[in-house]
Amino acid sequence: MDVALENFMRLPPMSRTIATFTFVVSAGVVLGMLPAKYFIFHPFYLFRFPPQIWRLATSFLVTSPGIGLLFDTYFLYTYLCQLEVGNPRFPRKEDLIWYLLFVCGTILVTNHLTGFGFMTFLPALILAMAYTVTQEQSGANVNYMFITMPAQMMPYAMLAINLLFPGGAMNLLLQLHGLFAGHLFDFLTKTWPNYGGGRNVLSTPAVLSRLVQSAGSVFEGRFGGLAPRPGGQRLGGGASGGAVGPSANHSGGPLPDSWRTRGAGQRLG
Repeated sequence: MDVALENFMRLPPMSRTIATFTFVVSAGVVLGMLPAKYFIFHPFYLFRFPPQIWRLATSFLVTSPGIGLLFDTYFLYTYLCQLEVGNPRFPRKEDLIWYLLFVCGTILVTNHLTGFGFMTFLPALILAMAYTVTQEQSGANVNYMFITMPAQMMPYAMLAINLLFPGGAMNLLLQLHGLFAGHLFDFLTKTWPNYGGGRNVLSTPAVLSRLVQSAGSVFEGRFGGLAPRPGGQRLGGGASGGAVGPSANHSGGPLPDSWRTRGAGQRLG
């Protein structure tokens, strides 16, 4: 047990914490131990007193029922880990936190403006993270559904595969929210500043950096297990051209054979 706990604590801290919370809460909901009504999103609960603001976060941490409990948790951890460890666009913890806040906020606003009324958003968040990860893998190839494609096409393949499953059209619409959020973040932090002559309007706020650093100084020594991060620069600052994974072609694909029909998985490329 001590060895298992030690290995668990060596995992990237944000990825392990968010994925573990997602699995525990979703398992409780699936097994009937936790009422789902306390975790889903609806504007009604935000404008009552006291406002149930936790729903802004928990609505992104509830998986699909059944096998989705495993697959959604796995993909959430996989892509979040690739953003947290070694990604040049997020050299500091606060940069990744700011990214998640922006993406999740954009998904919520898009859901409100489009009027679809989705109440959970984990598939959209996973697709947004997949989009951000693959944008740093220019030149890499992956296998998806036995088809070799550029890594940057993977998010669109994830969208298309929904049409093969019952009810997949609604899931596709939800994931489009995530694609829009990921693309908007990429445009505002990289495309517009680097190629449009503008400035990065989404630099990580200094107040968030101070909060994260203050919290880290309190908890890091007590709990340990925090993964080292490369030192740093501000979000969107000049290192965004590096790849997350190897740039060489990879014919084996990102997933075990038995998983290749269910979305993206391990490090692409």
